[in-house]
This record gives sequence, structure tokens and C-alpha cells, in this order.
Amino acid sequence: MIFQSLAEKLQETFRRLRSKGRLTEADVDEALKEVRRALLAADVNFQVVKDFISRVRERAVGQDILSSLTPAQQVIKIVRDELASLMGGVHSRLNLAPRPPTIIMMVGLHGAGKTTTAAKLAGYLRKQGRRPLLVAADVYRPAAVKQLQVLGDQLGIPVFSMGDRQDPVNIARAAVEHASGQGWDVVIIDTAGRLEIDEEMMAELEAIKEAVRPHEILLVVDAMTGQVAVNVAGAFHGRLGLDGVVLTKLDGDSRGGAALSIKAVTGCPIKFVGVGEKLDALEPFHPDRMADRILGMGDILTLMEKAQATFDAQRVAELNKKIRTADFTLEDFLQQLREVKKLGPIKQVLSMIPGFSNMKLLKDLDIDDKELVYVEAIINSMTPWERANPDKIDGSRRRRIARGSGTTVQQVNAVLKQFEQTKKLMRQFAEMSKGSKKARLPKGLFWGKDNPLF
Repeated sequence: MIFQSLAEKLQETFRRLRSKGRLTEADVDEALKEVRRALLAADVNFQVVKDFISRVRERAVGQDILSSLTPAQQVIKIVRDELASLMGGVHSRLNLAPRPPTIIMMVGLHGAGKTTTAAKLAGYLRKQGRRPLLVAADVYRPAAVKQLQVLGDQLGIPVFSMGDRQDPVNIARAAVEHASGQGWDVVIIDTAGRLEIDEEMMAELEAIKEAVRPHEILLVVDAMTGQVAVNVAGAFHGRLGLDGVVLTKLDGDSRGGAALSIKAVTGCPIKFVGVGEKLDALEPFHPDRMADRILGMGDILTLMEKAQATFDAQRVAELNKKIRTADFTLEDFLQQLREVKKLGPIKQVLSMIPGFSNMKLLKDLDIDDKELVYVEAIINSMTPWERANPDKIDGSRRRRIARGSGTTVQQVNAVLKQFEQTKKLMRQFAEMSKGSKKARLPKGLFWGKDNPLF
């Protein structure tokens, strides 16, 4: 999970700080010592950590903080604000040309995920109402052109190619001319991977930049390489003048050192992060929201944006109507599970919800996304009558459903129990919307370790 190791350590440190009530300067120093260790363990640049701790301490030991009614909360807020500032402060948007096409040049090392990221970015921009054109300018890696074409076909986005025997500079120049004539308003150039010490290959990037004058030069780096990614960013920025960074595989990096160091070391903002292998697993990077998630405060804004982009508005309206009329069935429950799965891994979704974003709580929730396959199998093994009348499913029916779904009667019982809890939750949400003060979340909202299904 993103920043898991760092988040666990920081949340535990501040949990102990909150338990003290009144704080002394020694209490703050002890907490900051733990924060320093956590950041260094997360592979954050040493100088960045040193400056960060210095700024936090300068603000945290002020008399107005230590003498306040909630000193621990004040210190945590200072750390949160400084974390956000460390990562760039606010979301850095793409520089879009006032007159199309906007030209985006993707650069980076071999194997950083440049080609896939170019396709993901094209898909993201199309959702924003743009008409992107992908350009296959990697003529060195075998099948690089074919890979981009396959990804373009999957997304329904055109790919400009002149084969793998042309000069990349000529390809880029011809692609921009083609886009201008055909009405494509964004041109995304996928260049070949190269080492920053390869003088000839770096000179080629400079030649492409000179030929097409890109509005954005984005460096794609692997978040899991930690400080190597930071050093690479510095080298590329010195030669090309980067406009931003895309961190790939952030979902696989539990430390997060690259994300916390790049902006401070290079001055280049992180504009997007890759959070999965699917072609829609690219998200704009919001430093303030990420700081909230690291400290266990959730990220409800990102969750809402993902839901709006994923859920079908008509289905949501129909579901709301069923909830109000207490007509929520197992068929609706199955549809709800499928919609939630589209948001991403369940624990990742829960980490965005305030109250459930605490790392200790998430570790105690033994949720395996693969197990949702069993839930679908169980419901699919039911007859239409059984889905409409789950409370009337007797023992013999449960045994038949278990055999048909390749599960156990115990697992069938668990699904039916979870359905009843979800139905109760939906009713109480409906009461909340009417202003009821009696609404309470039911116990056992999520499956835990004591649940036989998981």
C-alpha cells in the first residue's frame, strides 16, 4: 500500500503524542526524533529530512502552540502542512497550449514504464474532453512501436508511427504537423529510454525538444527505485528543463522516499502517479491529499472523484430509490460490489475514508480482493427467487448454493449475513439523509479475521 511503512510509524508516533495531553519541548523533540527515523527509513533524502525537521520544530515549539488547549493536534497539523509543502504544496496541472495542439514529451530511463504511462495519460486526457494523439518515437527498443499501437487500440486512441527505421526527431516533427492538420489537440511523444550519462541519446532528446518545442516535458521514473529516481530527475532536469515528473509503481512502494524528495531536491513537481497496472490507474498528484493519507486523515476528495468517474449515474439513482423503499436485493448487492471493485483495491479505497484510514485498523482488516470472486460466485449460484428472498433460503438451498459455487455452507452463511448488515447500513444512511439523529453505523460493517469467508 502507498506509504504504508511511513504511515504506520508516523501514526503510531502521533498517537502517543496525543495521549500526553499537555506537551513540553522535550515531548516535541522526542516525537520529532521518531519522525526523523521514519523519514530516513522511508528513503527520504537526508538533507530534505534535516530541513523538514528543522522547519517543523521551529513552528512546533512556539509558546502559542505548547500552551494551546490541543497542542498535539497543533503539532500534527504543522507536520501535515510541512509534508504537503515538501511534496509541492498544491496540485501542479499540465501546461496546456492556448492554441492546440499541446505537445507533451515523455522521457526517462529504460524500463520506467514510459510507453504504458504515455497511453495512460492519453486515456486520462480523453476523459477530460481532449483529443490526444500518441506518437511512437521509440525506434530502438524491439516492439516498442507495436506496444504503443496495442495500447492505443485498447483505449481507442490513434497512434502516429513511421516505423522503427526513421529518425525520432523527424517522427516527432511529422507527428505535430499531422496533429495540426487533423484536429488532434494533444500530442504525446513516447521517446526511447536512455541513461542520463549517455551523451548521444541525451543530445537526441535536446534535438527533439528543439524541433517541436513541447509545452510539457514529463520525466517518468519508477517510485520503487527511491533516491535513484531523485538523482535521475536531477540529471534530466539539468539537460532538458523538466516541467514535471510522473511516478510509476507508487502503489508498490511502501516507503515513498522518491515522492517526498523529488520536489525538494530538483524543484520539479510530481504531476501524476501510477497506482496500478490497468490503463486507468493514473492519478493526478495532490500533495495536500497525500499528506492527509500518510497521517491517517483519509482522502475523501480523491475517493469522490474516482466514484464520479466510475459509477453510472442512472444506476446510482436507481439504487438510491431502492434504498429509500427498502427494496435492496442481493442482485443490487452484487452490483454494488462490482462498482466498488472498479475503484481499486478495497484496502486502498478504505485508506481514503476518514476513520478507516488508520494503518493499524487497516492491518486488522483481513480483506483479500480475490475473495470477492467467491461472493460473486455464491450470488450467481442462486435462483432469481433466492436473490429476491434471501431471508427464506433454508439449509438445503444453502448446501446447493455452496456446491454450485465451489464454496462451503459457512461461506454462503457469511455472504447472507454481510448482505443483511449492508442492507441495515443502507437504511440508516437513508435515515441520515432525512436528518435522523438516531442513525448509527451497524457493527461488523466490514469482514474481519473472525469471518469464515476470509
